[in-house]
Amino acid sequence: MAPFLAYEDKGPDTHRVPLVLVHGHPFDRTMWTPQLERFPGTRRVVAPDLRGYGASPTTPAVADFSGFARDIEALLDELKVESFVLAGLSMGGQIVMDCYRLFPERVRGLVLADTFPSAETPEGVRTRDAMADRLLAEGMGGYADEVLERMVAPYASAEVKAHVHGMMTATSPEGAAAALRARARRPDYAALLPRVSVPALVVVGADDTFTPVSDALALHAALPDAELHIVDGAAHMPNLERPEVFDAALEEFLARVDARQPSPAPPRL
Repeated sequence: MAPFLAYEDKGPDTHRVPLVLVHGHPFDRTMWTPQLERFPGTRRVVAPDLRGYGASPTTPAVADFSGFARDIEALLDELKVESFVLAGLSMGGQIVMDCYRLFPERVRGLVLADTFPSAETPEGVRTRDAMADRLLAEGMGGYADEVLERMVAPYASAEVKAHVHGMMTATSPEGAAAALRARARRPDYAALLPRVSVPALVVVGADDTFTPVSDALALHAALPDAELHIVDGAAHMPNLERPEVFDAALEEFLARVDARQPSPAPPRL
């Protein structure tokens, strides 16, 4: 049931593998604006607003983290996108890992940007629940002001800062709160990573303090067939802060996936 999601669907159906872009929290599909401008010239690109974000409805609220993955699966069914590369940043990267857990046979490659695989700690659960309560009580404005210069580096351009701040303040507090509670209870993907049978690209901003370079190094080491790109001059959102660097790495990776024949998927966990 997920064609209710708002989405972009751009570019031609070609022999190249479609690219599916999954945004992070608390953003929307416009997070991928540079990539939505560059990549549809050569391949089909789909970028949804997750449930509770952007132009997608907040109800029924996501109650389980896998609900995001099932929404994406249903949307791609509706759009008749059979196999694809999945790219996600931060929470979007964790949703990408959940997609691979649930329907690995459809995934041709993974792009994991500024993310990490482990489940939430007990302290983290309490923190995310408390933030959900705060967003419902206060709205998004104060939170957006506080975290803006961690989402993007303090030296990021005014245009990028305005875009990121605008996405955060436009997000529904109800949608963000529901996602925070679901994310707090997500599974641990550590056991999944060594079983990934498709190529992966791990990207991280050199100045990311939410998911630092050490997280990316561990993620890269756990994946059997992965490339690592550390993007200088960027924090948590290198695809917006340094799109030319991010896109060059992504383009090279996509060319590699295009040239690779599908391989059998591992059994599901």
